Amino acid sequence: MAPVPESGGPGLAAAERRLVALLGRARDPEAGFGWLDDAGRLVPGRPPETWITARMTHVAALAHLRGHGDADDLLDHGVQALRTVLRDPVHDGWLPAAAATDADKEAYVQAFVVLAGASAAAAGHPDGTVLLADALRVADERFWDPEQQMPLDTWDATFTHLEDYRGANAAMHTVEALTAAYDVTGEERWLDRALAIATRLVDGVGRAHDWRMPEHFDPAWRPLLDHNVDEPAHPFRPYGVTVGHLLEWSRLLLGLREASRGRPGGAPDWLLPASLALYDAAVARGWDVDGASGFVYTTDFDDRPVVRLRMHWVLAEALGASWVRHAVTGDDAALVDHRRWWEWADEHLVDPADGSWRHELDEHNRPSALVWTGRPDLYHAFQATVLPSLPPAASVVGGVLAARATD
Repeated sequence: MAPVPESGGPGLAAAERRLVALLGRARDPEAGFGWLDDAGRLVPGRPPETWITARMTHVAALAHLRGHGDADDLLDHGVQALRTVLRDPVHDGWLPAAAATDADKEAYVQAFVVLAGASAAAAGHPDGTVLLADALRVADERFWDPEQQMPLDTWDATFTHLEDYRGANAAMHTVEALTAAYDVTGEERWLDRALAIATRLVDGVGRAHDWRMPEHFDPAWRPLLDHNVDEPAHPFRPYGVTVGHLLEWSRLLLGLREASRGRPGGAPDWLLPASLALYDAAVARGWDVDGASGFVYTTDFDDRPVVRLRMHWVLAEALGASWVRHAVTGDDAALVDHRRWWEWADEHLVDPADGSWRHELDEHNRPSALVWTGRPDLYHAFQATVLPSLPPAASVVGGVLAARATD
């Protein structure tokens, strides 16, 4: 029986509780949160990674705010890891994983540390505000290009050499993190930056490509359309159009619109139509397009499927985008999408044994592990599960805070 996709529905509440219960399995006894295999066991010998720990800390903070008392210790565990063993005390910033002192430092990882700090601060963790302030400082000093008014992407370990690459994936998650920081701190500059990034990437580049969002850019933010054409299934930098990112951008733009409506001049006029166009493009070009149900992972710029794997995070973002579209516009067709996609998730992704989501399926909707192994990530599934009980807001944590204020 698929979870009931209605605000406060018993199916979604049960799904939320089961996902929170999985947080404890991912706790690494040394620090942070580790990588779970398909049986929900920590993979031995794999050190805790910062992006996973930050995402899990964010989920633990949301769970705390939503009344799951068993998440409190896990929130503290994540915050302390981000402030100690995952932090680089010599060169600044965050290591990609514990003890990875010679590895590159990435804006993608940095964005999730900001998100974790914002959520921890919102949850009232005693070190949450300090973590958020530190993460925003590093984002400002190390990962912001004042000339381009866009994020930088990848530095070496010492912040000496900057890669000649800029990525929409890191930029998109920077928007997500900055809107959360705005919701928690009220500081307008974070919303200004999020709007600047979205305006350039979506209203500029995305619109120019008929909503086929390029993912890869040079340092002047000129699209590199053939980047990784020989490695199309790259886990973070795949070739072509990433369908799930169209859906994720669609939801984020509606969040930016909500945040901007009370400002002088109101929200930029382009946000709503762009959100709707991205959603429509993702559904038309990505859902049920290759002979089997589900969203393909990527297409080329002529809308031909390239990587036909079905990723759990793409379906989770479809759920979030469809619900927020319905909540903001009253679009009943989006509610129909939301219901059918929950049914699809229940049939193909949600493990009835523990409520975890299979992270990857092949083109025939059979379990696969070509790009992702195991089930280390709760972030996408958890947000998709809680969004139907929240009012529209700039960020998920902002929605949780708004919901609590009206209880």
